[in-house]
Amino acid sequence: MKYTQIKKLYDYIFKSYDKPSLEKHIEKIIEMDKFLPYSSTFFCITNTQELAFEYISKNFKACLGLDADELKAKGMRYFWSRIHPDDIESWLSALNSLMEFTLHEIPLEKRQDASYTWNFRFKNAQDVYVNIVQNTTPLVFDSENKPIIGLAHYTVLHPDVSLQITASAKLLNANNEYETIYFNSFSQKLLHDGITNRERDVIRLLILNKSSKEISEQLNISSHTVDTHRRNILKKLNISSTGELIGMLKLHPNLL
Repeated sequence: MKYTQIKKLYDYIFKSYDKPSLEKHIEKIIEMDKFLPYSSTFFCITNTQELAFEYISKNFKACLGLDADELKAKGMRYFWSRIHPDDIESWLSALNSLMEFTLHEIPLEKRQDASYTWNFRFKNAQDVYVNIVQNTTPLVFDSENKPIIGLAHYTVLHPDVSLQITASAKLLNANNEYETIYFNSFSQKLLHDGITNRERDVIRLLILNKSSKEISEQLNISSHTVDTHRRNILKKLNISSTGELIGMLKLHPNLL
């Protein structure tokens, strides 16, 4: 029943009669993949219109031990079947909320500048549920400007890492910097609702070892405002230092 719900959700959001050309996108991705080192990340070109994977990078098997040819043949239904049963409902709610937010809150002309992140537990070839953080950027849109082809980047984390299921949307601002415009948690919250989207952007840049001056330049706000955000963040989370904040958030990267 739940997998039927997932398919209906995709059908509702991405229904289109267009058949966009994928050749130029796939060629670029394949060329880049040849030179990337093996790591704990892999990426795919997803086709949400056909519920298929158009391309799967070489790191897929190294990360999960699974057969890329089988994934490509069976498509998204097979991928969904390996998500932890306890995560399906929360993951589906996260996906639904992201797409509803996109359709109602992001203008048509800005959707090509959006990036989406969510997470779930996934069963690898050893039947161990590892954590996956997925970031998807739309590549191709249909005639109604709905995303149908995307570049999905997956980071595989150790199963012992405890992650909350969350979803976020970011949009390129005037400074060509991704800015959080939506965030929600679909299980017990770590960063509670009192943390604003602007404060999340400050946290994300702090983890990248940016100074207050560098953060102010990237977010187009004053250094004084950045310092105020930093003080408010520490107070809201009841922690004493930026170092403690960074240590906590590095254990929960999907919350950004």
